[in-house]
Amino acid sequence: MSNKNLTILGTIAVLTVIWAVVQSHISSRPRTEPEAPAYLIQGLDPAQIGSIILGTGKDTVTLKRRGENFVVTNKDNYPATTSVINELITSCLDIKIAELYTNEAAYHEDLEVTEEKARSVVKFLTPEPDSTVLAGVIVGKARELGEGTYVRLVSSDKVSSDKVYVASNMGWIKSGAMDYIEQELISVNRDDINSVTVKSSSGEYTLKAKENGKDVVLENIPTGKKAKSSECDSVFTALTNLRFDDVKRKSSDLTFDKQFACRLKDSTVYTLGIAQEDGKTYVSCQAEFTGEIPQKERRVESEEELKNKEAKLLALDKAKEFSQKTQGWVYEIAEYKAKSLTKKLSELVEDEKKPEEVKPPNEPNSVKE
Repeated sequence: MSNKNLTILGTIAVLTVIWAVVQSHISSRPRTEPEAPAYLIQGLDPAQIGSIILGTGKDTVTLKRRGENFVVTNKDNYPATTSVINELITSCLDIKIAELYTNEAAYHEDLEVTEEKARSVVKFLTPEPDSTVLAGVIVGKARELGEGTYVRLVSSDKVSSDKVYVASNMGWIKSGAMDYIEQELISVNRDDINSVTVKSSSGEYTLKAKENGKDVVLENIPTGKKAKSSECDSVFTALTNLRFDDVKRKSSDLTFDKQFACRLKDSTVYTLGIAQEDGKTYVSCQAEFTGEIPQKERRVESEEELKNKEAKLLALDKAKEFSQKTQGWVYEIAEYKAKSLTKKLSELVEDEKKPEEVKPPNEPNSVKE
């Protein structure tokens, strides 16, 4: 037999051994028949949820029911956004399983469906003091071949969680505390701003909107100076989209020695106290309606009068609601926003260019006779 034939036979023999090993490994995993698509979590009544736990260990986030809504315990019980909570519950209840992959716990670690290795862990608990698990899901890794994600139920007194399923529609589950908090603090329309006043130990200045609504005027500009349009505009529009990165209970540790006040054309005034410490900027907020509060009239009012009165009442209610929501809280804001809120007057002006001296024209050379 030629060396070429021996080489071919040897290769076939090696491949046969490898295939036998693979088949042996595959057959060692319990085989289960595919099941019809069904929902992983069944029978969970959202009204019975007392708290929701996301993640494990030091990264655990706890959302606790308070009345009809939830709070984020990791952030001093700051109110959670109801729509995001509903989205979380719905996304978990909508998980569909395409098949049962295994019912043995020995495979949990490899499939990353242990609580320590999981991509996401969500537990729905009953209200205190019991706080027992109603339901929950552990999301593992994506399937190696084909579509799907390995998932299993969280253990509880009523449900065994050894079974691992392949979920056909597993979306992303938000796991951070700030993911469940509305981070937009103030959002006003530029055209609605009447003036902005900034106060600090270095002084005070006011920016006002021109009648055309597009340009900004810096009041009381020092002699020999002129305003920088872009710098003034960044201060004037600082509250058109003010978001925060973190939140905590207000304490006496911070000194709010700067102030930013934004007056709107509807007589609403947003006032921010500003504190800076360890390279971070914090604000405390309040809103006040400073206009005349409409009174009930005995006479018949015109449609225009009624609209004006309604607008004032809406502004009054909005200011009260904002102050109630933000009272007692301190918000950490991004550095770029902090710069707009704390600019000094010296940063808004520059030296005026002095007019160039006009030199008399040179006299023509005299002609010698």
